[in-house]
Amino acid sequence: MEDDPYSPRPIAGWFTPAAVASVLFMGLGCVMFLMDVLTDPMTLPLDQQAVKDATPGWVTGANGFAVLTGLVGSIFLLMKNKIAVGVLTVSLISVLIMLAGLIVVQPLREAASANDLLVVIIVTALTWTIYWFARHSKQRGWLT
Repeated sequence: MEDDPYSPRPIAGWFTPAAVASVLFMGLGCVMFLMDVLTDPMTLPLDQQAVKDATPGWVTGANGFAVLTGLVGSIFLLMKNKIAVGVLTVSLISVLIMLAGLIVVQPLREAASANDLLVVIIVTALTWTIYWFARHSKQRGWLT
């Protein structure tokens, strides 16, 4: 008989360390966002000034919304609350909007470096992983 991959199981030993890592990652995202919006553009190198000037407000807003909802969702995950899945879904959608902005806004795309794109892709992958972790945890019955 095959084991049902979605059947409730005792909580895994790695759950808490993974949830703490999620909170730390999203907390770091909040710090980075605040540093970005509070930094005087004139203190940046010219290439970073160009990226900042080319970034539309909706991309910055999506970034802020993504990290804030990601932090809140990760805290709910750490508290083993099933609300985490919905909140982390919103965070993931916001990250995808931010990624889309980098791809479709031509001045931003032209000003951004390969490293900028790589960072956004890594952030997107990690945000998806945290969302998947929350969804998996809910399916296992670890979130109430």
